[in-house]
Amino acid sequence: MPNLYTPEGTRMDTAENTELISSLAGLEKAMATGRILEAPVLLCDNKMCLHVDLCGMDGIIEKEQAVFSPSGAPSKDIAVITRVGKPVCFKVIGFEKRNGRTVAILSRREAQRECYHAFISRLICGDVIPARVTHLETFGAFVDIGCGIVSLLSIDCISVSRISHPRDRLVVGMPIWVVVKTIDKGADRVFVSMRELLGTWEENVAAFEIGQTVAGIVRSVEPYGVFIELAPNLAGLAELKTDGSIPSPESLIGQYTAVYIKNILPERMKIKLVMVDCYHGEVRKMPIRYFINGEQSRHIHYWRYSPDCSLKLVETIF
Repeated sequence: MPNLYTPEGTRMDTAENTELISSLAGLEKAMATGRILEAPVLLCDNKMCLHVDLCGMDGIIEKEQAVFSPSGAPSKDIAVITRVGKPVCFKVIGFEKRNGRTVAILSRREAQRECYHAFISRLICGDVIPARVTHLETFGAFVDIGCGIVSLLSIDCISVSRISHPRDRLVVGMPIWVVVKTIDKGADRVFVSMRELLGTWEENVAAFEIGQTVAGIVRSVEPYGVFIELAPNLAGLAELKTDGSIPSPESLIGQYTAVYIKNILPERMKIKLVMVDCYHGEVRKMPIRYFINGEQSRHIHYWRYSPDCSLKLVETIF
């Protein structure tokens, strides 16, 4: 059965949603059937009510109907204000005449309540679900896992290859796949991960061969060498050059570099690289490739990153 409780913004341009929000009859049908709809927020007025664009008809979400909290805590003003200019999900809960015009009374809270009880509260560790990045912090990314309900994707769970900030990998509004890592029942919070979906060491290294010269991204500089990302879940180590042929690696963190693959050592999970050329330019993100996504598998029980021959074990048990 398809997931009915997708992140906000994913249903707004669907034919069904467009049809239902485009007329009074459609909105009445949505109210009668309990459909969850989406539309963009035009403004937040001085009473903290959100005004939603319903193709000519005004939709109103009052402050107490803007956010659902499992604990029943009142919504904060910032949680309401930040919806302006963005799509929101809602249920139609009534109609009123205001200043001679029919206004649709909407509830985002009721849409989120249904999503929480019918979907999020039933998730278990290892479930693979769609998400959408809502905002980035130094410690991780907040992602919408259904109807605007947010989960934390911590920076160490974004990929095996280390990054200094989530913006090195993600952008706000980006749709991604995540796997449920832990569930805090007491706080009604879900924490997710992404790195388990981006392939094992062997799956990633299969795209490379000794003797190739490939592009990578300088991620960090250590006393013993430079870590260069070849894929989101794969990095190699290049020796530091002090002969002046390569600019200071510290100045190139986040930049692309050409590297020669000197050796691949599965038992040590290491790739030895030689920096051929470094260049400043527009910073680009490494393309994300999913080896597991929700269309292929809705649940994983176990993930092992390291090869069987490796002396180091990197794994996740769900």
